[in-house]
Amino acid sequence: MVKLILFGTKFWRVELNRDQAYLGRCVVVLKRECSSLSLVKEVEMVDFLKVIKKIEKKIKKVFGAEIFNWSCLMNNSCKDNDEVAQVHWHVRPRYREAVVVGGKRFVDKEFGHHYDNRRREIVSDKVLWEIVGRLGW
Repeated sequence: MVKLILFGTKFWRVELNRDQAYLGRCVVVLKRECSSLSLVKEVEMVDFLKVIKKIEKKIKKVFGAEIFNWSCLMNNSCKDNDEVAQVHWHVRPRYREAVVVGGKRFVDKEFGHHYDNRRREIVSDKVLWEIVGRLGW
């Protein structure tokens, strides 16, 4: 599957996730190999803070997200011995009100509560590109 890269910095790459159960869901990946959060360099974390601010500001403005859930779980590398752990963050914007994008209505049923990690919503290419276009990175 082709990765939709929204933008990047010297240290991080931001990819839109095809799973849009939470509108604007993306993944922020460290560009160099790094298997543990404790091994991320200070300069990379300073840059990451800039990425956080850029993502949250834009998604609030464009789609009206109210809060964001950020997670760095590192679990998948334990499930499959072929996968190498790589520091990355999942971003799940959260919405009090429904939002329509590309004719699709997004509803955050768990707003104000922990996100549902079993919830999946793979969207069409049309909707995905509409999200990319509106974000305009």
